[in-house]
Amino acid sequence: MLSFLFFIIFMIPLSYYSFWWLVHIMIFISMFLFYFNFISSYYFCNLSYFFGCDLFSYVLILLSFWICSLMILASESIYHYNYYSGLFTFFVLFLFLMLYLSFSSNSLILFYLFFESSLVPTMFLIFGWGYQPERLQAGMYFLFYTLFSSLPMLLSLLYYYSFFGSLSFSLFFGCDYSYFIFYLCMIFSFLVKIPMFIIHVWLPKAHVEAPVSGSMILAGVLLKLGGYGLFRVFSIFVISGLNYNFFWIGIGLIGGLFISLVCLRQSDLKSLIAYSSVIHMSLVLGGIMTLNHWGVVGSLILMVAHGLCSSGLFCLANIVYERLGSRSLFIIKGLINFMPTMSLWWFFLCSYNMAAPPSLNLMGEVMLYNSLISWDVINTFIFLFMSFFSAGYTLFMYSYSQHGMIFSGSFSFCNGYLREYLLLFLHWFPLNLIIFMSIIFLY
Repeated sequence: MLSFLFFIIFMIPLSYYSFWWLVHIMIFISMFLFYFNFISSYYFCNLSYFFGCDLFSYVLILLSFWICSLMILASESIYHYNYYSGLFTFFVLFLFLMLYLSFSSNSLILFYLFFESSLVPTMFLIFGWGYQPERLQAGMYFLFYTLFSSLPMLLSLLYYYSFFGSLSFSLFFGCDYSYFIFYLCMIFSFLVKIPMFIIHVWLPKAHVEAPVSGSMILAGVLLKLGGYGLFRVFSIFVISGLNYNFFWIGIGLIGGLFISLVCLRQSDLKSLIAYSSVIHMSLVLGGIMTLNHWGVVGSLILMVAHGLCSSGLFCLANIVYERLGSRSLFIIKGLINFMPTMSLWWFFLCSYNMAAPPSLNLMGEVMLYNSLISWDVINTFIFLFMSFFSAGYTLFMYSYSQHGMIFSGSFSFCNGYLREYLLLFLHWFPLNLIIFMSIIFLY
């Protein structure tokens, strides 16, 4: 693990000399090297001093490699106009370093430290390369929501350490602890990060004001830190989880149903995609909270699928924004006339967003469906309506953007760049490929 850590650290000086494409290629190469370091175990492997990974963290580190390389590919306009491109590359690499350390940490206090450190480069990406002046407010929402929820977690970590003398993940399995305030303080930070309904307000604001790279990393990886943290700490809270988890599952699923209705009223394309992220992550929250194997594995699969699919949709929204200067569904109607070659990618990513076969999203949702129904039969009806409205708002987004009368102020025809087709293909192709290797998740 340390070899890859130093690989990332030694890439940082390249950002000062504007080696934009070299950094992009090096992240890809390091991703393939890490991929061949294959792990199919739920026990910690590749251990070094404070770092190691199991299947859960291995998959999420691979996702971080993939999304961070695609962030640079998607943000070519920053390099083209030389809009502080070196500084941008530095923040991407620093954020990637924090994510790598977060997912590979073997100790809860180190995970907390790197978990919080990942906020800083993300906030600078929103502040420095966002679109509207409201990005300052969105960055503050993002920062203070997460920091406010993290202080109770730090206190609970210190409390736990004073009793048990260790914060190592591998020593969690021997001790189970039932104390509601401690349980609430420990998981509240992750509930905000996922984000759960009621405390999700920061997410649409941050997405709408962030640049395409910020939206990609937010949807692709940063939301997964919440799910990963819940997976790690629930080995302490088995008794507490059996007593109290029904509350969070109920809020998550019913909130996901409400948000799917909110999606049908959105006029901003990025806002609609951001709210759909809340719905998918509410399913992830429900799966982890059921504390069974199908729920945990289904959550991991849906996290990876959502990270790729949602990131691809944000890229499409940015491609439209660069051409037309707007994300309003009232202005960008009739895109099938304006950008006919992009309509196929809109169709692919929209259909995968509503879990159409043969996508990885479908496999994750089927596993989560089994997990939640086995936990309580009443979840059948909530899940049924969530699936129906998810298809509804995705079809609404596709049909409203692709069909209708084209805006008279736009050009008659526009084509995509080869870079953009490659970017969308690299989001879509793994969703088909990973489902053939899904047997590794079921061991």
